[in-house]
Amino acid sequence: MSRSYSQPGFPATRLRRLRKATALRDMFRETSLSKSDLIYPLFIVEGEIFKKEISSMPGQYQMSIDNILLECGELLSLGITSILLFGIPAEKDEVGSGAYSDDGIIQKAVRAIKSAHPAMLVITDVCMCEYTSHGHCGIVEGGYVDNDKTLELLVREAVSHAEAGADVIAPSDMMDGRVAAIRKGLDDAGFTDTPIMAYSAKYSSAFYGPFREAAESAPQFGDRKTYQMDPGNSDEAMREIALDIAEGADIVMVKPALSYLDVIRRTKDEFNMPVAAYNVSGEFAMVKAAAERGWLDGERVMMEVLTSIKRAGADVIITYFAKEAARII
Repeated sequence: MSRSYSQPGFPATRLRRLRKATALRDMFRETSLSKSDLIYPLFIVEGEIFKKEISSMPGQYQMSIDNILLECGELLSLGITSILLFGIPAEKDEVGSGAYSDDGIIQKAVRAIKSAHPAMLVITDVCMCEYTSHGHCGIVEGGYVDNDKTLELLVREAVSHAEAGADVIAPSDMMDGRVAAIRKGLDDAGFTDTPIMAYSAKYSSAFYGPFREAAESAPQFGDRKTYQMDPGNSDEAMREIALDIAEGADIVMVKPALSYLDVIRRTKDEFNMPVAAYNVSGEFAMVKAAAERGWLDGERVMMEVLTSIKRAGADVIITYFAKEAARII
């Protein structure tokens, strides 16, 4: 058989040699997923013995606290030790008072989870959108979200979560200065060791559609473009992340993940900080819908998606695929 020597190093260098056997491919894989990379989001509602599937997110549910405790037991048995909590209150008002009530849904859930499953790392989303009657992430005055008035309520919410036992506080509101305000609030309340996972580069994305059904948090008017980021901007994301780090963020997050892999990579390269990425509801739903129609192999695509996010630079991935992935890893 004739050989071509046009490629430098050929035939002495043959990259296919290390792809020949499964053991070799496994041995030299550059990016691997582990169960500790995964954070599983949960949606908590008031009541008892309640579990309702989210129509646009197959296999995901709104659950009452009793079922959340059962879910946490299953997660731990699978090796998933981190969860991100979203609360859906029974009642909403203009100022989102359920977000910072000592008897709020998240506060009650955190206390119950930490009592029943102390090994579970509990991360709480800090925002107002699930709790406000208008669905925006802060105090609305004159049709506009007032940044500085919102900060006061976010601090109250964050401190109340820490008092309930939350291990990590994750502000997702995208108000200017909220990391510094929350850091000071936590420190003043004696929670100097409670980390902040900041949603630092959170884009105004159409990929959040299914989440808004799950969290019942769609805005009742307008949109969130005045506080969430424009999808066309990555330099701005670096400025947002730099500010959050300067204000005291311990972990920075890029959301969504799959359409913003370049932002994840830039974040890791420029800051060398712990980076989280949120594999959001729309990214999950697309794979599920295509797999249900037989258009692709859902399991393989799931693992490829998660691996790509890790390869881009994410240290941890918030994903609705966590349970399925954990059964494979």
